Amino acid sequence: MTQADITGLILAGGRGTRMGTVNKGLQPFRGSTMAAHVIERLRPQVGALAINANDDLARYEAFGVPVLRDTTPGYAGPLAGMEAGLRACATPLMLTAPCDSPFLPADLAARLLDALQAQGADLAVAVTIEGKRRQPHPVFCLMRRALLPSLSDYLADGGRKIDAWYASHKVAEVVFEDDGAFRNINTLDELQAMGMPKLTDVTSCLSAYDPDALPVRDAQRIIREFVTPVRAVERVAIRAALGRVLADDLISPINVPAHDNSAMDGYAFRGSDLRDDAPITLSVIATVYAGRPSDAVPASGECVRIMTGGVMPDGCDTVIPQEHVASTHEHSITIAPRTLKQGDNRRFQGEDLKAGSPALKRGRILRPADLGLMASLGMAEVPVQRRLRVAFFSTGDELRSIGEPLDEGCVYDSNRYTIFGMLQRLGCDVIDMGIVRDDPQALEDALRSACENADAIVTSGGVSVGAADYTKEVMARLGDVTFWKIGMRPGRPLAFGRVQSNGRSAFLFGLPGNPVAVMVSFYFFARDALLHMMGAQAPLPLLRVTSAGAIRKKPGRTEYQRGILSPDGREVRITGSQGSGILRSMVEANCMVVLHDEQGNVAAGDEVDVLLFEGLV
Repeated sequence: MTQADITGLILAGGRGTRMGTVNKGLQPFRGSTMAAHVIERLRPQVGALAINANDDLARYEAFGVPVLRDTTPGYAGPLAGMEAGLRACATPLMLTAPCDSPFLPADLAARLLDALQAQGADLAVAVTIEGKRRQPHPVFCLMRRALLPSLSDYLADGGRKIDAWYASHKVAEVVFEDDGAFRNINTLDELQAMGMPKLTDVTSCLSAYDPDALPVRDAQRIIREFVTPVRAVERVAIRAALGRVLADDLISPINVPAHDNSAMDGYAFRGSDLRDDAPITLSVIATVYAGRPSDAVPASGECVRIMTGGVMPDGCDTVIPQEHVASTHEHSITIAPRTLKQGDNRRFQGEDLKAGSPALKRGRILRPADLGLMASLGMAEVPVQRRLRVAFFSTGDELRSIGEPLDEGCVYDSNRYTIFGMLQRLGCDVIDMGIVRDDPQALEDALRSACENADAIVTSGGVSVGAADYTKEVMARLGDVTFWKIGMRPGRPLAFGRVQSNGRSAFLFGLPGNPVAVMVSFYFFARDALLHMMGAQAPLPLLRVTSAGAIRKKPGRTEYQRGILSPDGREVRITGSQGSGILRSMVEANCMVVLHDEQGNVAAGDEVDVLLFEGLV
């Protein structure tokens, strides 16, 4: 058997009372949730995944894997979750892991499978050596599906101890050297202490990590796993909610629509009166207006005139638009055969939203239509994430601010204004710290001030090979920062990490100094991280279109080329010179062509990925 013959089961069915009102696996951890981290580590090791949970089922179902409830009542512990998993398991083997252990080993399944087969065992369990003592971790267990009858009998007899059930079977113990991989988080204090990772914790998960030759996707993954969301929530009036990030699911307090109603101006009647072979004539007995329900109850052969939104009278299930009526008289209408079907043009109570169902999901960036939806539900205020505070500055002795004389060899600082615009588009509260000269003390002072007043810091310049020596020294003193050479064009140098000062910390994004490289690096590295910190779900949408011409490209690095998408959205052409200092090319372009690592030269007619600037730049 292979790992494809294993179903991974994440055990999240416990009560987790020490974690407050939020289920353990759904607790925020390092930018997502604990369960999400377990899923990410377990998914590559198994052929299928499932979650055992008894509460918050809708949120667990949002992970896109089957969610299984205990079949043994009364919270019978992890064995009940294992039983539920074995009942649903479609593979010969099942591997279990708890939802509160986000560091589980990347080779857990492989090593347990090897031991199970080599020893002909029923179960294989992970073990660590702590001091001189062997410490089994029984919930990290690979078991045969055939054990289901034995487990069900044990639970039916009142058994609850996992070790006692294991004792009746042949168990293979597998020693793992890293006891930290089996850490579980049991309290909110532990969660907070462990929720701030070191960069080495994240980079150690990557095979062949090389900061001097880092692929784009690896850099993006490291950043996403390292940053943590800001959890402060505030309530605002819906007029102030546009562009804010929704902090909780909004549950509809009412049915929308509140009653069965007409979707058209026309006539409501009993659909059973319709005939396919002859016209029908109906007597009009009343008129129903929107907002003014009628007591009229049309019988067979009768109808009411009804306006859009009018409440459907009892017995009526069909509406014919007034323009489709074959003929009208003073008190009757005639409908031609096969004009419509029974049930047409009737809107059902709760068709748009049912009372008690989510109207809007947490993490949504609120748009104008959302404000209208909230108003339709009678919501005057909504919970939103606190605005993210971002400080930014440019570095370089050659930079001058607008309004200052332009000395020989100097240039006006454009990056700060570009960054300002990009941050404003994200809805951040911005702190413009101006230009910081090329001086270690000036840089340290700026970083300390930014760190003490902001959640994140964005800088431009000072991270290239020639300029980074003292920058590295300063940042090393202030926190956990790494310098990367990323396999991309434009924008190869990037600094990332977290700096601290006087008990405060902020995430740092050190962007290159070339104007186009600043924008590319911001959108493909900083933007997603900042949105993640805001609690927002807004991935960059890439379109697949045809290239109008050939594009030269070397495999092994990601390239971002400025392009112009045709009005019909089917074809893209490159703007021309792609130098990273040519900001005008970004102004002329309406999109960016994304050429991934593995791609080589593009021929005319080939499909490429495109990122539209509309709403972004």
